[in-house]
Amino acid sequence: MTPGRPVPPPLARPLPPAAAALGSDRLAAAYGATSGHSGLVPLTVARRAPKADDVEIAIEFCGLCHSDVHATRGEWGTQHYPLVPGHEIVGRVSAVGSAVDDFAPGDLVGVGCMVDSCRECRSCLDGQEQYCENGLTGTYGAKDQRNGGAITQGGYSTSVVVDRRYVLRVPENLDPAAVAPLLCAGVTTFSPLRHFGVKEGDTVGVVGLGGLGHMAVKLAKAMGARVVVFTTSESKVPAALELGADEVVLSRDAEAMEAADRSIDAIIDTVAAPHDLNPFFRTLRRDGALYQLGLPSEAMPPVNPGALIRRRISYTGSLIGGIAETQEMLDFCAAHNVVADIELVRADQLNEAYDRMVAGDVKYRFVLDTSTLQAAAEEADA
Repeated sequence: MTPGRPVPPPLARPLPPAAAALGSDRLAAAYGATSGHSGLVPLTVARRAPKADDVEIAIEFCGLCHSDVHATRGEWGTQHYPLVPGHEIVGRVSAVGSAVDDFAPGDLVGVGCMVDSCRECRSCLDGQEQYCENGLTGTYGAKDQRNGGAITQGGYSTSVVVDRRYVLRVPENLDPAAVAPLLCAGVTTFSPLRHFGVKEGDTVGVVGLGGLGHMAVKLAKAMGARVVVFTTSESKVPAALELGADEVVLSRDAEAMEAADRSIDAIIDTVAAPHDLNPFFRTLRRDGALYQLGLPSEAMPPVNPGALIRRRISYTGSLIGGIAETQEMLDFCAAHNVVADIELVRADQLNEAYDRMVAGDVKYRFVLDTSTLQAAAEEADA
């Protein structure tokens, strides 16, 4: 775990080899799946030459998200293979298109969960591209309508080319490896906290203490809130307190849950397994809200409408954030020195990291060091 590695000064090291290695055909070393059962294997992907509005990025780090596991293993329906996952990308600009004037080679940048949207619907025009009514273009596994319908390939790669409108500026004062998970887990928790208007003096509940939960704790604390973590695991109590939680409630303890009655303003629920929400509704004050971020694969127990009606409680969901909000989140994190707690992994450790994610054996996010991709590929070919 590296919550605060030393941060190099801007451009203290040369651009990654990927920037120089790209030939005219824009081939990039990568790791991805060739089927739902192949595991992650070395691949070579073609990247388009930058168009007028494009930014070419030499990737340094890419976070591993649990959704990468579901996608590559075909657990979310039919996928286009080969598939290179990764939507938590941080790297340096290596080239820009002729119409790009807001990014330059050497800039530290990021790419999150989307690389395009329709740009015309009400959500896009409102800066809420994540809710694009015509369907956003995911960073991997999606048809890129502006690129001939080619399937997008993600950040487990040495390079990527993205339209400038979907590229984010990464603050130089933060560890770039620990920034990577902010582009998914960070903004996914930041967005509902901002939507509720969390401020100093509010009390925020966080259900679950994984990749999303640990970011919710950090961000809510940085906003000045008192943070209460709800967990079923007594072993997570010290970890929650270490992250900055003011209180930890064991949700299986009926007396502890009763004591928390009407004490919370907003709850961020990050649990992706079916669980009963009604006990958490009872902890909310009047006009409180529970934001559901975890997406269980099976049906949840029914919600008692009376719990909502008696206190005018909102039960709602939230999905990542738009580009402007993601940039706001990065700037907020820079101002408050907030990053993810991570464990760096090499390319040849990716399959092990996937198994560990499924087993819950990560504290709290894995991040791929893409400088290891080429060496891993050469070793696999030997």
